[in-house]
Amino acid sequence: MSVPKIPIGEWVESLEGWLETNFEPFFNGVKTVVGSIVDGLADGFNFFPPLVVIAIFTILAFWLGRYRLAAFTLLGLLLVLNLGYWAHTMDTLALVLTASFISIVIGVPLGILCAGNKKVQSVITPLLDLMQTMPAFVYLLPAVAFFSLGVVPGVIASVIFSIPPTIRLTSLGIRQVPEDLVEAADAFGSTSMQKLFKVQLPIAIPTIMAGINQTIMLSLSMVVIASMIGAQGVGADVYKAVTQAKTGVGTEAGLAVVVLAIMLDRMTQKLAKKNKKSKKG
Repeated sequence: MSVPKIPIGEWVESLEGWLETNFEPFFNGVKTVVGSIVDGLADGFNFFPPLVVIAIFTILAFWLGRYRLAAFTLLGLLLVLNLGYWAHTMDTLALVLTASFISIVIGVPLGILCAGNKKVQSVITPLLDLMQTMPAFVYLLPAVAFFSLGVVPGVIASVIFSIPPTIRLTSLGIRQVPEDLVEAADAFGSTSMQKLFKVQLPIAIPTIMAGINQTIMLSLSMVVIASMIGAQGVGADVYKAVTQAKTGVGTEAGLAVVVLAIMLDRMTQKLAKKNKKSKKG
């Protein structure tokens, strides 16, 4: 006797159809807002001459990490410019920054909520496990269904894929705040908001920044996958090179992604260290 198959796929498709029918104005609004942010950032990066943007990023890198990081940023971005991928790299940077910003805006409050409420944490933790273990390609299907093709579904898929580290490490950072400091804040009559913003968050910031760093790296890892549904940027060049078996072109476009990834990774790490030193001071 065979056991009937559980129609999970049919349930998901029914839910997808119901959401499309009843929340179409909401999805259209999200598409407009997210698309405007990405286009605005991309236009801003591409508005100025490349050498001006390179100089700005180099100065920022010097402020965060001194000579070594500044030298890598300068040479890496000059290499991207020389290879002819400057405009597409700026499009990718706009996509990654938008996805990271949305992940931070949603993920940090959720992490705080998880740290303060065990019931919420018990519900969200399995969802985070699902989001981190589900193949990334699966996220493209509902993203396309709700937002059609283009950069917006790429951003939404990147957010779903990359937001778990921010939530997890925000929650972890707040839960690791020493109990005696929390008790001292309570003894002085601090409100919950005062305790959060003056005690817990300042101490947890290095851990939160580690989560944000991972979110940015995961967003970058979705660049090539998102290009399959029309997302702009260097990922489209990598995907095109793969489909046409052009190893040289793929290597050049991949180097642009590598430069961007290392630059963002080191900058966020240095920002976390700089903030930690200022707190100690």
